[in-house]
Formats: sequence, C-alpha cells, structure tokens
Amino acid sequence: MIVVGYSADPFGRAAIEHGIEEAKLRNTGLLVINATSGDAYVDARFARSGEIHDVEEQLRESGVSFELRQPVGVDAAEELLNVMDSPDADLLVIGIRHRSPVGKLLLGSVSQRLLLECLKPVLAVKPKGS
Repeated sequence: MIVVGYSADPFGRAAIEHGIEEAKLRNTGLLVINATSGDAYVDARFARSGEIHDVEEQLRESGVSFELRQPVGVDAAEELLNVMDSPDADLLVIGIRHRSPVGKLLLGSVSQRLLLECLKPVLAVKPKGS
C-alpha cells in the first residue's frame, strides 16, 4: 500500500498525483491521510468537503483502490508514522515546500520529521514549477 500525507494545497495535490503513479506501478492500493491537530475551521491544510470531493473524484478516476482518512485531534507526523508501521505500508509520499532556516527552527517541519523518522521509503515531491 502507498500512503499519501495530504494537505489541501499544491504540495498535497502533487503528493496525490505521485501516489497514484506509484500505486499503479506497484499494483497496490492507496491510503490518503489528511490529518489535523486542530479543527477543520482553523487548519488551512485540512481539506474541506469540496476539496475532499475533488480528491475522491480524482482517486476514483485513477482506477486505483483507495481509502481516505481525515483524523482530527492528532499530530499529522505521528499519524503518518503510525500508519507506516503497518506491514502493508510500502512507501510514504509527501509534498515538501521550501522554507528558510529560521522558519524551520521556529515552526518545525512535519516533512523533515517524516523523512528522518520513517523506517520505510519516503518519496518527497514538489508541484511542477516550484
């Protein structure tokens, strides 16, 4: 299974696209996780119903079997790391963005934590042109 850490932005959409490609190449399913520690009205990266509808439509059209989860009240990195501990999880796909060294220091980085702590392969992608 391919696991995608999804955020409602161009980086999350790039992760979905690459996740679909990897699932097709490996002839496996896709698990998309869009997690938030807060509630949906505060976290800009947590997908609202319209965005989720579009993602589900893209996944259906891809022909890949999929599951979409939106856990609330969890640490996104921890949630993804826990899922990657499953024997079925083969690859984690995440979108990454460029941040300044000060931004990384002050805000931390979910992507950095996933890259360093995930015991399985991680594919870090960016949207075209970024």
